[in-house]
Amino acid sequence: MKIRTLIIDDEEAARSRLRKLLAPFERIDIIGEARDGLEAIESMASMSADLVFLDVQMPGCDGFEALRNLPAGTSWPLVIFATAYDQYALDAFAANAVGYLLKPIDRGKLASVLERVERLHGSAQDNAAEKSRVHALVHSTRTELKHVVARFRDRYVLIPLDDVCVFKMEDGLVKVQTTTQLYRTDYNLADLEARLTDPPFFRAHRSAIVNSKKIAEVAPLIKGSYMLVLNDKERTEIQVSERQSKLVRELLQLRKG
Repeated sequence: MKIRTLIIDDEEAARSRLRKLLAPFERIDIIGEARDGLEAIESMASMSADLVFLDVQMPGCDGFEALRNLPAGTSWPLVIFATAYDQYALDAFAANAVGYLLKPIDRGKLASVLERVERLHGSAQDNAAEKSRVHALVHSTRTELKHVVARFRDRYVLIPLDDVCVFKMEDGLVKVQTTTQLYRTDYNLADLEARLTDPPFFRAHRSAIVNSKKIAEVAPLIKGSYMLVLNDKERTEIQVSERQSKLVRELLQLRKG
């Protein structure tokens, strides 16, 4: 049985070289390539690959972020990470016993990795255990966000944090409001809160994380609470929880200062 394979790397030369290195392996059926993290998400979500060679260090949305943003319910492939020398990444791969290749990729090491892939592919139990290890590794490596991956209709977009007004829970989904548009995301608010810089982002309410730079108005409510009016085109209103009211008062003092 063929092993349906995706190659994901932002460098065309690296993709071409890997395709040539894989050519002698008859079971490897290359079904597509992706040039960046957004294409990686789309490809993995739609093409039902058995195996992905995934570049870790891609500009914008890197390999880990692409995996973290796969839509809920997506069946994960086996993943072979490809990386230039990065001791932190290598230690993480080794500690979790997941497959990786150091770039530039060596023929002999590629052959060894593919032997392991064939064993995993032939055993449902081992295959599931490997995917579980990769999932745990990806979700334990949470770097500070510089942008977010979002969905608008049927495409993925990369949104700089400076453009974000608020992340909010709506209809059971986390959505991101920019000054001009509302997008869906596959993040959860707890993950976002842990990875966003505070300030300017702060948890205004259990269902909203606000960018304080995007507050247009602050209106007092009863019991010392506040309503925030953001500067997006909808003039979105976010009520601040009583617990967070002190933080808003501090923000107001900073503005006066």
